[in-house]
Amino acid sequence: MSPSALIADDEPLLRERLRTLLARAWPELLVVAEARNGREAVELFDELAPQVVFLDVHMPGLSGIEAARAIARRAQLVFVTAYEQYALQAFEQGALDYLVKPFDEERLADTVQRLRERLAHTAPPPAGLEAVLEGLSAELQRRLGAAPGHLQWIKASVGASVKLIPVEQLVYLKADEKYTLVVWEGGEALIRKTIRELADELDPSRFVQTHRSVIVNLHQVLQVTRGANETAELQLKGRRELLPVSRSYLHLFRQM
Repeated sequence: MSPSALIADDEPLLRERLRTLLARAWPELLVVAEARNGREAVELFDELAPQVVFLDVHMPGLSGIEAARAIARRAQLVFVTAYEQYALQAFEQGALDYLVKPFDEERLADTVQRLRERLAHTAPPPAGLEAVLEGLSAELQRRLGAAPGHLQWIKASVGASVKLIPVEQLVYLKADEKYTLVVWEGGEALIRKTIRELADELDPSRFVQTHRSVIVNLHQVLQVTRGANETAELQLKGRRELLPVSRSYLHLFRQM
């Protein structure tokens, strides 16, 4: 059975370039999908379960590092970065592999060799991977500096009027076919914006995705109850409904 891979990068030309180089360096590798951002990478990984994931460090919305935390221990990870010195010490400790843009075929050949060996021996991800990812996430935030302004209001039609909902009043958001159900302290409404678009605009320190169809306001979470198969349910303050947490997002609640 041929090994499979996922490429995640927000630049289409770089995705195409990496795919072309991989076809030469590792002909039997099957690239099963390409993702444009971290959130899409996690969704495609859950759907297709590739053995190798190439993740661009800097992507809009969910970064490659945050996507890696959701995928960790289920695939071999390779970070792609434009900065050779970016967290180089952590990479060279063997915790993770990396490629530098623009891609160097000799470096890619080394990476492919290491990946072949790990897959051949079904080597588990290195010990301490989560701690390394935590450190890389902090370093990424430091290098990026202050984040741009996040969404402050959501515009929703309520009856015959249009209501501006302050984001601090949001309880959760839930995908509903082509719409998103917005639940806030004062009511509910459907809006045409997709949950993926909203996820990229909301403050990630306050709003987190718990499932491919759900985003929750952390300030509204009362408790987390672990379930089977590395899943969980969230109980909200003053509400009866329970929200699902899929295995890809459970790591966000391990400290709660």
